[in-house]
Amino acid sequence: MANSDQWTQLKAEIVACTACPRLVQWREKVAQEKRRAFRDWDYWGRPVPGFGDRQARLVIIGLAPAAHGANRTGRMFTGNGSGDTLTRALHRAGLANQPTSHQRDDGLQLRDAFLTAVARCAPPKNKPTRDEMDNCQGYLVRELALLSSTRVVLALGRIAFDRYRRLLQKQGATLPRLTFQHGACYHLEPPLPALVVSYHPSRQNTQTGRLTEEMLDEVFVQVRRLLDEA
Repeated sequence: MANSDQWTQLKAEIVACTACPRLVQWREKVAQEKRRAFRDWDYWGRPVPGFGDRQARLVIIGLAPAAHGANRTGRMFTGNGSGDTLTRALHRAGLANQPTSHQRDDGLQLRDAFLTAVARCAPPKNKPTRDEMDNCQGYLVRELALLSSTRVVLALGRIAFDRYRRLLQKQGATLPRLTFQHGACYHLEPPLPALVVSYHPSRQNTQTGRLTEEMLDEVFVQVRRLLDEA
């Protein structure tokens, strides 16, 4: 079982990170200028650590904090449309105690699930560069190592899928042919967890109908089945 001191140290290192000058400048600019709807908020404006159940069997990997979502609230998938969609799905699947995720102290608790991302700072146009994601990769590696109960990884979006696949390859894992396809499920060589794939619950996807709540529910049905089997 991971030592709480290891989690505390990792969180402190993530929050203090200034490895990517472009992202530091952007996240702080957004935090100062704010969006009119959030002008009374004290924006987080720093890198965002993972959030959830540290004994989780499900790890959900997204792309990066949203400029006026997690960059404002300081918690993954909190305060924006993507977070709203994902949290409702988690609640329907029995993995969250409530269907809303608005701010860090709103009482949200995840059950058997942990949220993280391949980049920890809000990037301009939601597009971190390869070098920026490389700078963040060590944090994800350390989180995954601490999350020793993981049985299923859910990759949200192609970039999260590709980065996780490359991470495993870099660690020397032997992988089958992995293709990004919504709803795909890959049983990887033990002790690696199963990998489930979904479109990212971004507004771009949900408002165009590329990803519906029913489609996301089907993904979590598959996740729950894998967890039950485990």
